[in-house]
Amino acid sequence: MDQWSGEVFEGCMEQRVRVHKARLGGAEVRVVRPDPVRSRLALRDDGHWLSMYVDRGGAEQLTALWGLAARSARSLIHLPIRANAVPDGAAVEGEPVALDLVLVHHSLQFPTASWKEVRARLGAGRPHTAATPDGDFPDESAVDHERRYFSTFRDHLGFDIAAHTLFVTGSATAFREHGSALRGLVDEAPSHRHRHPGAGHFCVEFGSGPWTRPRTRRNVPGALHIQYCEDWG
Repeated sequence: MDQWSGEVFEGCMEQRVRVHKARLGGAEVRVVRPDPVRSRLALRDDGHWLSMYVDRGGAEQLTALWGLAARSARSLIHLPIRANAVPDGAAVEGEPVALDLVLVHHSLQFPTASWKEVRARLGAGRPHTAATPDGDFPDESAVDHERRYFSTFRDHLGFDIAAHTLFVTGSATAFREHGSALRGLVDEAPSHRHRHPGAGHFCVEFGSGPWTRPRTRRNVPGALHIQYCEDWG
């Protein structure tokens, strides 16, 4: 059973969502979407890497849903953001492809090739309020990044693309530990320009698998770059 509910407690990240259900063969697939979806959240496949753009509201929604993914082993967390425009002045090359985002626990073993069929069967869904504790993400200083290079370590993120959707898969540990860096987009990014005049943009970057590779075995860009955009115009 997924470890989230509609009850809201102090010290929790609240997120209004809609819960959708669809049949796939003999199984039921549950899909959770934010309600509403922030307009200043965009994702592109630039060919060389995956580029995501968020303002403060978008960062808050993405972080809350990332925490929900860590606790929702039986749900697909879907952000339908393909139609969202990127910020003016975003540095893109070639012909970037707009993508949705799905966060999914690896134990679900969801076949990404079935996503288009599942997505087409989703109805209006039912409203729900999800709450995940603020403490779900450990402090960044408490994360032992070096152990990610051990051969026995299995809590990596994985990337795949299907039906114009980026799938980010991982264990609860993978989502929580990477979520610690993601939370910086909410806690640190808004004051970054003030604290560091003349510095470049604030961003976090995640890789697919244990090693940094240009592309995954399925020919998906191996790096997800998430940029905070304060002046989104």
